[in-house]
Amino acid sequence: MHVLTRDRSYYKSLITLALPVAAQGLIAFLSSFADNLMVSSLGDEAVSGVYFASQINTFVQMFTSGISGVILILSAQYWGKKDVANIKSIIAIGVRLSLIVGAVVSLVCLLFPGTVIAIFTSEPGVAREGIVYLRTVALSYLFFCVTQALLSAMRSVETTSIGMTISLLSLTVDVSLNGVFIYGLGWGVFGAALSTLIGRVIEAAGIIVYVFVFDKKLKLQLSDMRRFDRTLLHDFFHYGLPLIAGELIWSVNLMGNSIIFGHFFGASVATAVSVANTMDTLAYIAINGLSSAVGILTGKTVGAGKYDLMKEYARTTQVIFLFVGLLSGALVAGLSKPFIHLYSGVFGGGISTAAAREATLLIRVLSVTTVGRGYQAPCLFGLVKCGGDISFVFKNDTFFVLCVVLPSALIAASLSAPAWVVFACLKSDQILKCFVAVIKVNRFNWMKNLTRSNTADAVHPA
Repeated sequence: MHVLTRDRSYYKSLITLALPVAAQGLIAFLSSFADNLMVSSLGDEAVSGVYFASQINTFVQMFTSGISGVILILSAQYWGKKDVANIKSIIAIGVRLSLIVGAVVSLVCLLFPGTVIAIFTSEPGVAREGIVYLRTVALSYLFFCVTQALLSAMRSVETTSIGMTISLLSLTVDVSLNGVFIYGLGWGVFGAALSTLIGRVIEAAGIIVYVFVFDKKLKLQLSDMRRFDRTLLHDFFHYGLPLIAGELIWSVNLMGNSIIFGHFFGASVATAVSVANTMDTLAYIAINGLSSAVGILTGKTVGAGKYDLMKEYARTTQVIFLFVGLLSGALVAGLSKPFIHLYSGVFGGGISTAAAREATLLIRVLSVTTVGRGYQAPCLFGLVKCGGDISFVFKNDTFFVLCVVLPSALIAASLSAPAWVVFACLKSDQILKCFVAVIKVNRFNWMKNLTRSNTADAVHPA
């Protein structure tokens, strides 16, 4: 038994699938980063307001990730059987659910922006900026949800490059319009929100055109979006509810982070958290790319019934993730100072000295927790969840969020602990979950074939 697989096709597929996903993540990060840098020139209140308003996007993203995750997991396993008919039905279900989620959240944020922002902060100046941003960006959620569902569908059949192309287009539009709206026209936070909205519309248009016009693997047509299969709908909710619930638990965690920092600390700390979370996103790009690639390969391999081969891949994957985690943690530590310096007036103005000082401490915490995240997060998603044991990950996340992370952070904040201590409590699960991941993955009881037989419609390889 070898620790690393000798199957060269695995490494080739891993790199081929991971690079476009990582590139897409990098491009999306650059878009968000450019927004943050440009908004930082407007001062701490603007940065904090946009940060709190963006938590709704985080909520939508988590919910959509749940739906997209079901599409990816089920479709990847059916792709292992080359069952295109069932994949189309799964995509149709996922897209319709995504539209419902996007429409509901957009409507709530349009009608009650002040009430939503009040959940996160009680500072009038911060709330004012947040309301301006949220009222405009609210319309983007509908387009974002559809985009994520269709991108997940493409990833499930090993088409990952389109996501990179769409994100690059969105980045170009977003950054260009930010420059015009924020600086040229002086629209401030409203300009940042408007450029984000336009970028989301263009993203959605791009992926819709690709999926229904250019894709040759599934050859989807608009009429396919009316597909309805009662059995697959049952499977979607049976396997999807734990996944969606898990993502919602995670969104509760992220919003809980914001609420704690918003009510126990001032604008400078909220700004520092925004900066640190941006660094956290940057550190996770390579990890997420590999995680998505492993998830696709895991679903395909388990769906094809190749369990012994999957065990071999799983051992190799763990070594790769541990190395990537260590490298990512080292990069976070090394890039801390120049990263924070970018916020200190590159576009004029900049964050306060107090915010920069707090951000330095928070990023030091990240340099440690990123190592653990680099191993456990991809193992629990790419292997366990995509391998078919969806409910385990939901139970694991629920325990850590509700019994460890939020309670410890709330207690620390109530005792007037420094911001970095509270931040460490909120990130503690990234280390603790490593012990769970090691045991769970190496028991190999997570490999479950979720597909159903559909020989009449299946497209068999030649």
